[in-house]
Amino acid sequence: MNTATRKKSPRAPSIALGDAIEKASKIYDMERCHAAPIEGVVKHIGYKNAANGAALATVASLKYYGLLERPKEGMLAVSKDVESFRFAPNEVTKQALVTRWLKSPPVFAEFLDKYPEGLPSDATLKFELIQRGFSPPAADICLQVFRRSVDYAHYFEQSQSAQMEPQLDGDATSRSVEVAPLYSAGYVVQPSPAMDHPQPIANVPLIDDVDRIPVRLAGGRRAWIEIPMPFYDADKERLRKQLDLLLTNDEENVNDLL
Repeated sequence: MNTATRKKSPRAPSIALGDAIEKASKIYDMERCHAAPIEGVVKHIGYKNAANGAALATVASLKYYGLLERPKEGMLAVSKDVESFRFAPNEVTKQALVTRWLKSPPVFAEFLDKYPEGLPSDATLKFELIQRGFSPPAADICLQVFRRSVDYAHYFEQSQSAQMEPQLDGDATSRSVEVAPLYSAGYVVQPSPAMDHPQPIANVPLIDDVDRIPVRLAGGRRAWIEIPMPFYDADKERLRKQLDLLLTNDEENVNDLL
């Protein structure tokens, strides 16, 4: 008798991130973030019962992304992040959540960390998946889901934008304004009238999931604000005070010239 058992592939989502977010949103419409029996949850996304293999695979995928949680045995609840995504006041906040979900499956995070400038060929990625223990058919599915998820998140477009750094001329630091550092809020930059690139006012070490927001000014000049995700109410207040301080300094400089 053949006692050999088939080795299971590592855990990974079987549906792309965009589809997973859509299904999590349907569950949220019915249950909000309250815990609900798994039988009811799968019905919200079109399955008859939880005994269906496809239903279980879908639920598992939503959990891998961090869209679903299991507060206790036999119960599921949509994560608070889904609610935050639904009512996010801007695209910056939504994008930060999408990026977080994309990086939640370990194998996705490993690939994105290994290839920060862009992904290699499908053949290379499939080989690496097989090396990680995926069967060839499972590797094909994982690869397709990963590619679709990365495209949905516009991951590399966002990464390239976030990596843009302001260029400084030789004496930029001598003209920068001394201010108190912001609370984990990237840094605010001001434009130089003689340059297309901004000069930093206060340098603060950048953190992961930073969004760089351009601000168009008169005369073809530009300024940027770098905002970390999540961005809390306390951060907003400190940023407001920082800008108030800069405006006060500008007014004092103008008065000195009058």
